[in-house]
Amino acid sequence: MTAAHRRPKTPDQTRRALLDAAAAQALAHGMAALSLPIVAEAAGVTKGALFHHFGSKQGLIEALCADLIARIDEEIDEVLARDVGGYGTFTRAYVTCTFAPRGSASPWTSLSISAVADPGLARIWADWMNDRLRRHADTDTSPDLDVVRLATDGYWLSTLQATTRTEPPDQLFQRLLALTHPAAISAE
Repeated sequence: MTAAHRRPKTPDQTRRALLDAAAAQALAHGMAALSLPIVAEAAGVTKGALFHHFGSKQGLIEALCADLIARIDEEIDEVLARDVGGYGTFTRAYVTCTFAPRGSASPWTSLSISAVADPGLARIWADWMNDRLRRHADTDTSPDLDVVRLATDGYWLSTLQATTRTEPPDQLFQRLLALTHPAAISAE
């Protein structure tokens, strides 16, 4: 029996398997290279089941992006729940999640790789970030925190490109986190 004929038991499991397979393929080859037959095979379902859940390749890509954003939101919210609050709250969560995403197939990786090359996905990411910044305007509206987030994005891009850095990631992480506290600003 081929993998395409071993179906998960529920529609939710089927949908989850398809999204996970699509995320893995997007991570390996980029969103533009998603192959519906390969995604269906990896998920252990038929191509018809994929079309039943998503309607088209574009529908799968949009659902995948929404799923990845939801997973990123969940990670951010978990870190926010543990934060003491105040100045830099969202930025600390963003730095923490960027430097230490969960799992090897992190949603950060799948989405960020694709967003670099795809203007539509870049817009989805920008909309997410702008929404988060509006929601955290009382704690994270500062040019200094913009610099921290931009440095964090630069770190992530350099990681994707396997660029050599002069500072180990854990030291850079600690330095960026320190800049999200008001004492760091008054010490300058």
